[in-house]
Amino acid sequence: MVQSSGVILALDQGTTSSRTLAVGLDGDVVASAQEELPQIYPHPGWVEHDPRAIWSTQLRTAGSVVAQLQGRPVLALGITNQRETTIIWDRASGEPIHNAIVWQDRRTASTINALKADGHEETINSKTGLVLDPYFSAAKIAWILDRVDGARAKADRGELAFGTVDCWLIWKLTEGRVHATDATNAARTSLFDISRQSWAADLCALFNVPMSLLPEVKDCAADFGTTKLLGSDIPIRGVAGDQQSAAIGQACLKPGEAKCTYGTGAFLILNTGETRINSANRLLTTIAYRLDGKTAFAQEGAILTAGAAIQWLRDGLGIIRDGAEAERLAASVDDNAGVYMVPGFTGLGAPHWDADARGLICGLSRGATRAHLARAALEAAAYQTHDLVAAMCADGAMIECLRIDGGMAANDWLAQFLADILALPVDRPVNVETTAQGAAILAALGAGIVASIDEALTLWQLDRRFDPCLKPDQRSELLAGWNTALNRAFTE
Repeated sequence: MVQSSGVILALDQGTTSSRTLAVGLDGDVVASAQEELPQIYPHPGWVEHDPRAIWSTQLRTAGSVVAQLQGRPVLALGITNQRETTIIWDRASGEPIHNAIVWQDRRTASTINALKADGHEETINSKTGLVLDPYFSAAKIAWILDRVDGARAKADRGELAFGTVDCWLIWKLTEGRVHATDATNAARTSLFDISRQSWAADLCALFNVPMSLLPEVKDCAADFGTTKLLGSDIPIRGVAGDQQSAAIGQACLKPGEAKCTYGTGAFLILNTGETRINSANRLLTTIAYRLDGKTAFAQEGAILTAGAAIQWLRDGLGIIRDGAEAERLAASVDDNAGVYMVPGFTGLGAPHWDADARGLICGLSRGATRAHLARAALEAAAYQTHDLVAAMCADGAMIECLRIDGGMAANDWLAQFLADILALPVDRPVNVETTAQGAAILAALGAGIVASIDEALTLWQLDRRFDPCLKPDQRSELLAGWNTALNRAFTE
């Protein structure tokens, strides 16, 4: 970006935290703030957030960053967010009618299974590019409307609004003046026709979702209104789901370029350009970005549990203090001693899509230690990534290198193991905050500060390349053990 004293504010609302970063026009992060977001688990397989907490944590971090800037001008604001998470609120009061149902949540599995049994998956896949799974928003919307007293009647009268997290934040930032989302988030609802680039009335009818709930869908760099809540009028000009935003921040702008972001889950996106590839291996076809009305498509594989497995070792079992200790423990043992973890805490994502799969640890012997458990949790992220890459290659992709980002990307041991298991080079950028950087680039584009998304190419810098060094027979042996463990996690 051009040199200037101004900054772009990037709101990065994730599954476990709300963050705000001020990004200079040279791409450097000049200020940041973060707050943890409480998780709510009402029943096994259910995951919720309080929408008020999403808003309050995000607003506080934004206010903190603006204060750190000490008067340095904010030129525009971009938003990137956890996707699929579903919020419904009252248009008049602005109050949510239920907790947000998080993307990980599996409570709508019976609804999804009934739709599959009735033969609807092919139609849904052909229009949305998505598989039928509780992961996506549509069934979550219907679940809330069916269980909150009076909600359906209010929805029919046009008194309620639905939004993914970006849409909720835009509504709150603009004090109810703007009800809008972007194409990448709309594409994750199971209600958006990605070829026609519009809400699909027949899918809304199938899921029993009134169209009056739905927001306007805009390009990723567009006018999403102005917020007056941060000390000055700040235009909101860029929005994208977190994984698409990370792909932009990783400069994956050409067909064949791929990135994987490792956070609570892990998400691999392969840019396919103007070509929509319909997967034969249960990968998702989605929107990489939409600019000036022109859509770039992507293939995506979703891992439901990656960093969350490390959190479980810390919070559930109490055997590690943090992710850095998991890395040290994994490196302290020569091998995995036959111990495998399948982290199916909320089912398994692509390419398996088994909502009823459950987590397991197998291969334990008396010699197994907490170091082997830590190693198994990290290895599981790599094995699941391998399954996604293998599915993409089976669909005809040619992936020559994988770019990684997210919190787990700082783990050298994991990055090397990824390269070994994938038998591919793994590149880590200098700035692993690529999700926020993508949102900042979109906001700068929407505000006219930069002329092209190609600005991402000038900001991306390589920190380290990890080359594979594992012998083929060792790799095959490890993958065989993983497949044995994986098969045990599947439901009958």
